[in-house]
Amino acid sequence: MKRIAIQGLIGSFHDIAAHQLFPNEQLQIICCDTFEQVYDNIKQDATIIGLTAIENTIAGSLLHNYELLRDSGTTIVAEHKLHIEHCICCLEDDTWDTIEEIHSHPVALMQCRGFLSMHQGAKAVEADDTAGSAKYISENKCKGWAAICHSSAAKLYGLKILEDSIEDNKHNFTRFLVVCNPNKADFLRDINKTNKASLVFSLPHEEGSLSQVLSILSFYKMSLTKIQSLPIIGHEWEYMFYVDVTFDSITRYRQSIDAIMPLTRELKVLGEYYDGGKQPGA
Repeated sequence: MKRIAIQGLIGSFHDIAAHQLFPNEQLQIICCDTFEQVYDNIKQDATIIGLTAIENTIAGSLLHNYELLRDSGTTIVAEHKLHIEHCICCLEDDTWDTIEEIHSHPVALMQCRGFLSMHQGAKAVEADDTAGSAKYISENKCKGWAAICHSSAAKLYGLKILEDSIEDNKHNFTRFLVVCNPNKADFLRDINKTNKASLVFSLPHEEGSLSQVLSILSFYKMSLTKIQSLPIIGHEWEYMFYVDVTFDSITRYRQSIDAIMPLTRELKVLGEYYDGGKQPGA
């Protein structure tokens, strides 16, 4: 049985992603209020796996989660891209005529902005979790309240679905990372089949320093799939660069790391894993 710490409750998108990642396994889901608590659970028990959202095709990167990942001491062993679909749900006796407030996570509210603009009579209220909003309404019998969440969460908590697939963009995906204690990594992956890596590094404050690194990665046939910069607190105009690369040869990948190491400061490999868009061994 795998024990997986997630941010959110049963029925949340993290919960859905966990079951899609491990469809034929018995899971114990450890629900956390914050992403910090996810990493705290791993620190306290090295057998626990963490699952954390890192970016969304509409909302963009979850910048704070990059910092938590870098400082956590964990390693990435897998990723999963989940199609995000939202519904709006409420108590059985409520209708659009009685709904006064719509509760959900701020990202979910943003992803349904067009839908909400057509129902301006109802106030949008930010909450900690999509599934948590549904659970609260159900358990507290909040008449006049509605929640935006996945339809499975609405059904789980016994709420009526007023309308499904209300997200503005039907090509809405969130990328999740599976993280764990580095000593447990090889139990969750085959390092010889990895085809993707996440790196973080800083650079000297010199002209052309980033372009040199990217040129070397290109020379070694690394495909750059993402680059995200975050400022280094206390160092004006200096940045940490988070880079995702995919590759066909793990040998060339390792050679590329050796080649860029002298040009960087604090280079750290955050994880080596399977590309979520490919099947392991394919």
